[in-house]
Order: sequence, then C-alpha cells, then structure tokens
Amino acid sequence: MCAAVNNIYCVGRNYKLHAEELGNQVPVEPLIFLKPSHAAVPLDKAVIELPKLSGLIHYEGELVLRIAREYAPGMKVEELVDTMALGLDFTLRDIHNDLQKKGLPWTAAKGFKNAAPLTPYFAFPDKEELEATDFTVRKNGVEVQRGNIRNMIFSLQRIVDFIAERHGLGLDDLIFTGTPAGVGPVVPGDSFELYWGERLMGSCLIG
Repeated sequence: MCAAVNNIYCVGRNYKLHAEELGNQVPVEPLIFLKPSHAAVPLDKAVIELPKLSGLIHYEGELVLRIAREYAPGMKVEELVDTMALGLDFTLRDIHNDLQKKGLPWTAAKGFKNAAPLTPYFAFPDKEELEATDFTVRKNGVEVQRGNIRNMIFSLQRIVDFIAERHGLGLDDLIFTGTPAGVGPVVPGDSFELYWGERLMGSCLIG
C-alpha cells in the first residue's frame, strides 16, 4: 500500500467523451465511488498483479489530488491540495457492467487489491499550468489517453466541495478526478507509462 493513504474517492464519468464511449449518460452532478486504501500501490517501475479469471480488465488514467489538511467550508482547492499524482483506475469491466445493470455498488469491480496504482507525488501546479498541461497514458509505448482539466465536466473545486459536504474530506484523502476517453483492455505483459506534459512520472508492467 502507498504510505499515508486514508479515503480514496473517485469521480466517475467526469469527461463527456469517456461517458459516451461506454454508452453511459453524462451525469448532472459528480458521481462518487470509493476504493479501499489497500487498492493504492506505487506506480514506479512496479510489476502489478491484477485479478485472474475475472473477465475483461480496463485501464483508466487519471489525475489524482492529495488532500493536505482538513476541509473547511469556503476553502479553495489550492488551500487543500499540496501535491498530486497520476494514477490508474483499474476496472473489472465485465463485473462492472453487470453491477451497473443490477443497480448494485461498484466495489467488486473497482476496489480490488492493486486497483489504484499511483505515481510519486509532485507539487500541485497553479491553475494556469494545470490548464496548459495535458496528462497522458502510454500503453506498450503508444499513447492511448490524453486528458486536461479544461475538459472535465466538473471542475476540481466542484469535486472537492461536493465530496467534502457529503462525505467529509481531510488529511491524506485522495481524489481520482476522472478519466478521459481512450480506456481499453489490459493483459499480462502490458506496460504503462504516465506523463505530465513531457515528463515521465511513473511506469509499470502488468504481471
């Protein structure tokens, strides 16, 4: 497990094109689900083992916020977040689709061990840099996802306020802020590299 991880909040369908690529409706308010802290593992030249015999597994690259202090109403994202990371939200897609059809919680599809690997944390940029910089996912050396906060349905501030008001938000909580279009299947032997702009932040191999 990554050091000092408390709650792991995740935002579903926060990019319009991603919602559409999976045939889902675009939400009118943030769609929040949780992963257990044991899902978080380092994504730093790691070999990551994923569940076997669980059907199709998808990768979902995301920008991840680390909360540095207890939330108080009216606080800005810049006051709450000191560092961030890039992460992969691994999903058991067949199980996820079945749970959605039945209206059941997503934990079995999203909350397994190693389901939330994270790059090393780096300084949280100002708004100008955030909007000017894309994050990308490369699978086996080929770019498969590109995201930017400008394309999010719900802003970082909206996400932080929504989670804090309904669930609470404090030190060492993480927020996976949603994945852009381009999710796809994962099989043993695949390699992943996560970039912030042109800077390689972390990589892993699927065992």
